[in-house]
Amino acid sequence: MSHKILIANRGEIALRALRACKELNLKTVAIYSTGDKELKHLRLADETVCVGPASPLESYLNIPAILSAGELTGADAIYPGYGFLAEDADFAEKCEASGFKFIGPASSVIRKMGDKITAKNLAEKSDIPTVPGYTGVLPNDEEELKNIANSVGYPLIIKASAGGGGRGMKVVNDETSLIASIHLTKQEAKNAFGNDTLYFEKFIQNPRHIEIQIVADGKGSTIHLGTRDCSMQRRHQKIIEEAPAEGLDKTKLEKTLQACLKLCKNISYSGVGTIEFLYKNGQFYFIEMNTRIQVEHPVSEMITGFDIVKAQLKIGLGMDLDLNQDEIIFRGHAIECRINAEDPESFIPSPGLIHKMHPPGGLGVRFDSHIYSGYMVPPHYDSLLAKIITTANTRESCIKRMLSALDEFFVEGIKTNHSLHQRLLNDQKFCANEHNINYLEEVFLKK
Repeated sequence: MSHKILIANRGEIALRALRACKELNLKTVAIYSTGDKELKHLRLADETVCVGPASPLESYLNIPAILSAGELTGADAIYPGYGFLAEDADFAEKCEASGFKFIGPASSVIRKMGDKITAKNLAEKSDIPTVPGYTGVLPNDEEELKNIANSVGYPLIIKASAGGGGRGMKVVNDETSLIASIHLTKQEAKNAFGNDTLYFEKFIQNPRHIEIQIVADGKGSTIHLGTRDCSMQRRHQKIIEEAPAEGLDKTKLEKTLQACLKLCKNISYSGVGTIEFLYKNGQFYFIEMNTRIQVEHPVSEMITGFDIVKAQLKIGLGMDLDLNQDEIIFRGHAIECRINAEDPESFIPSPGLIHKMHPPGGLGVRFDSHIYSGYMVPPHYDSLLAKIITTANTRESCIKRMLSALDEFFVEGIKTNHSLHQRLLNDQKFCANEHNINYLEEVFLKK
């Protein structure tokens, strides 16, 4: 392949994409902001272009600057990674209109699945189980709103149709706080997403967070790479992820897997994506579909040997999916710990100079990171520094291997959540796989 790929991201995912491009003999263009001159992948890319100041709005979210960088360097395609513009339908559409291949699904599909109400309706049509609720247009009349809420049942959760990242959601336990909560969520959604459309769902208390990784070429071939459990969360942000999710109802799981493949075929999905669920008492409840690569994709790669990023690139450049479901072999267990630049107790961000660092190694240990000794962690972006991934034959062995990897890993000069992971992996509830999405905040951190 003689294509040239512009990597429209930064940090570890930009480095991950660059490595995949090299394996496919694709030339690379790395964009960066003035606050990111020291990124590792800039030294490895064929070309680099500064797209603006450190502020994300003026650089990594600056669509005209990114498209100009693509035109200046003669790039054929744009790889979005995760975060920033990865699920921005307008960006995908402008890439297409400017003659670039967007490495991801069509802009029309991103737009459909980015609207939570539309996505939920499409999921239901594909036999995917969803959370009971009300997705019609909410009236202005307060009594009508109360009647609808009563029909859904308390506790319920108010959600923004365009929501994401834990924003645009509010739990309501009874009728007394309903109207005020609607107004607050509507305002938050308007400010954050420019869209104040809301809907109601029954609030599922203390569920697990389960997701299914899919890969589709848009030409009829669609496969899944099994499940991930992402239940260890703080403020809706994942801390530890693992694959496969253990202790699921096998009959319900198989039906849900097939329904996910059906959804992808029904919407002519092209690329990689993740369908997310709440899970409780043997029942799956659809949350949303992420139309991009996930931070936690390595755990799925480790149990299947399938390179998800390479598949993304190949499908985006028009190649067929060259594996069928029967050829995906699941082996062992994998766990990922997200290492963030933050205080492990207060969670206050901790940017600054890394004086020294040492990555973990050994059999069954993977380290995905852009950091190095002497790297200055900027204050302008997400605090993710590294992902430590371990794999072993069993979950118990995988946890032990992760603890060993964490013992070996160190960063000096800034604070990280390294010690939090050590505490979590020694926690009795986590080791017994008895935690849920509220366990970290409501139980563990209050011990």
